[in-house]
Amino acid sequence: MDGPADWPNIAAKMKKPIPTGAALLENPRYNKDSAFTLEERTAFGVEGLLPPAVFSIDQQVAVEMEHLNAKPDPLEQYVGLIALLNRNETLFHRVLLDHLEKLAPIIYTPTVGLACQRFSHIFRRPHGLFISPADRGQIARRLENLSDRDIRLIVVTDNERILGLGDQGVGGMAIPVGKLILYTAGAGIHPSHCLPVSLDVGTDNAALLEDPFYLGHRARRLRGPEYDSFVKEFVQAVKTVFPRAVLQWEDFKKGNAFRLLERYVDVLPSFNDDIQGTAAVTLAGILTGLRHTGKSLRDQRMLFVGSGGAGVGIGRLIRAALEHDGVPDEAIRRQFVFLDSSGVLRAGRANEDPHKAAFALSEEDAQAMGMANSASMTLLDAVKAWHPTILIGTSGQPGVFTPEVIQHMAAGCPRPMIFPLSNPTSNTECTPSEAIIHSNGQALVATGSPFEPVEFNGHRYVIGQCNNVFVFPGIGLGLLISEARRVVDALFLAAADALAELTYEKHAAEKALFPSVANLREVSLHVAFRVARAAREQGVGKDLSDDELQRRVREWCWQPNYQSYVESRS
Repeated sequence: MDGPADWPNIAAKMKKPIPTGAALLENPRYNKDSAFTLEERTAFGVEGLLPPAVFSIDQQVAVEMEHLNAKPDPLEQYVGLIALLNRNETLFHRVLLDHLEKLAPIIYTPTVGLACQRFSHIFRRPHGLFISPADRGQIARRLENLSDRDIRLIVVTDNERILGLGDQGVGGMAIPVGKLILYTAGAGIHPSHCLPVSLDVGTDNAALLEDPFYLGHRARRLRGPEYDSFVKEFVQAVKTVFPRAVLQWEDFKKGNAFRLLERYVDVLPSFNDDIQGTAAVTLAGILTGLRHTGKSLRDQRMLFVGSGGAGVGIGRLIRAALEHDGVPDEAIRRQFVFLDSSGVLRAGRANEDPHKAAFALSEEDAQAMGMANSASMTLLDAVKAWHPTILIGTSGQPGVFTPEVIQHMAAGCPRPMIFPLSNPTSNTECTPSEAIIHSNGQALVATGSPFEPVEFNGHRYVIGQCNNVFVFPGIGLGLLISEARRVVDALFLAAADALAELTYEKHAAEKALFPSVANLREVSLHVAFRVARAAREQGVGKDLSDDELQRRVREWCWQPNYQSYVESRS
């Protein structure tokens, strides 16, 4: 595997000469700003183009944090960080890695949602590849326009289901850009191997189409056979131009998300983070909670509010975990209740989406579960009738976990798990303080957005963030180091178990269900190894020893430090 290992000779790795003069300062891949040594300034012709002081990277990080802290709001901080990325790639990633807990919510959720909405108005410099219907028949050539020729990881979106905001048109590109930044922060995958892609097939967002500054394809969305043909050409182009790449589908509307995932799973190694990544991180939180309570997954009753891609994806992976544990199918069916905007999912209901069918209650199961009147049940009715132990929200409906719902959850279960996962913060089903207070401190809580610890009755409750960032960097790295040919459920089960194991080891005393984002790199490398090992055991990855997999993890993990260009040249 001619991987990116370490980067001692950056010019050789880039397969390009290091620029000289002003071009060096204008190239974000090579620019060091004030950190160029006097020897480098002479050797590369930048004498006089910089102030005389030579700073260390640590000094530069301190200055950049001073800049960021002076900015008045998160969106301005986001703009400032992206400006740093546009100027000095290594310094940007070092700033982020050194201050990850503070800056991850700026570069990704929740601030990235606003960045998507304001994309055309804050745009400065392009990142990645924008492909529109005008490129049909030429998509492979557009990929060949990229300067980086060894792309291994692609995050692609069609911009239709951005967070809880819906169709953001070309502005959705901020999501793949942010995801790949976190791949580098978490798993150390070098930016030269990462490609964000926007399949800009138009937008049905009238406000964007009417905006005179909108940068995207100004037309209604492609649908039907034209859309499918466009995506097919893109996938074939990736296989042709970047045959070693892993593809992550991101923020596709649920119908397309499930269909594309199933259509291309055997065409190239690919996964959908909204469906499978969300499932893995949520299962990890449940497994951590079970370690705290001493209970088994097979004994849980799980109530889902929201039956879109995220909710059904979580249900599918939990079902896979139960099947792996040998739980009979009938027992598994009776561990799940799903609600959507029309009420409880039940067999025979009109206009049922195909992806929901596996979780629709039959009459026989409903009777056995005490849910005979499920057709007319509200969320509160379902909680009272069934006494769930785990409540998971992916509905985007703020406040749907009412005080009464939480109180009855706690009355029916001594340590309920309550997961209000909807993003952004304004869409959360309840706040952590509401879950803690109305359960009288009994609930184990995890949220989709970051929240501060809750103080209640003299106790401090650390609120874990059920954030996909704890799994997708490690999953991506695990796929790369194992050279996986196919992405199967067992890899996500391995990621979930690895995260739960590490969280419990590090945070058992706090009863937290997830670690701090500050520990992201340690988490990601642990997950990567476990995913790669599972790929080997499932026969979809290379047959490499544990020692070899650990070596590959270390070699792929780039540390954002400056290298000596004088030594590289010699």
